[in-house]
Amino acid sequence: MYTLIIDSATKVLYEALVKDDVVIDERYISGQNDHAKNILVALDDMLKKEGIKVSDLSSVVCGIGPGSYTGVRMAVTVAKMICAFMPIKLYEISTLDLMASGTSGQALAMIDSRRGNAFCACYNDGVRVDDERIRNQAEYKALYPNATILTELEYKVDAIRVIKCAKLHENAHSLEPNYLQETEAERNLHAKEN
Repeated sequence: MYTLIIDSATKVLYEALVKDDVVIDERYISGQNDHAKNILVALDDMLKKEGIKVSDLSSVVCGIGPGSYTGVRMAVTVAKMICAFMPIKLYEISTLDLMASGTSGQALAMIDSRRGNAFCACYNDGVRVDDERIRNQAEYKALYPNATILTELEYKVDAIRVIKCAKLHENAHSLEPNYLQETEAERNLHAKEN
């Protein structure tokens, strides 16, 4: 049984192929607003190396954010397309949970959200201990002075833990990104409506 893990919400496109609880291929592809050029190429390359097709996947685990608006949508769209038209189970996981999956001890997973803020949460041994929220980075780090800081360029995924922690999403068509905040366009639209 093959599982694909895919996340594009950070500056690193993460993809992994797992067969029966063994990671057989794993990719961390750094980029700057250019995951679109790599997301399907990496997937195709992993499948070809293993000699399988998309239809051989039994499940897909998708990071749903928070993070870059465009980035989050790419992984969600690919996962939805794979699972919507084939009998492949779809699972979702927070990108912050994915980032912290390979940690031990106390860690802060942080994705820059501009103006000194970050999408963040605290973890003990990879288990989230507070809510995902947008927080001031400096203030949040000060609350946990001994924590390891996981940035969107510096984290290590435990793919097996990700699979175990992911939640089944029953209807692929309804999978939605978790942005944690409105986009600027949405804020402007709401301002005009009021």
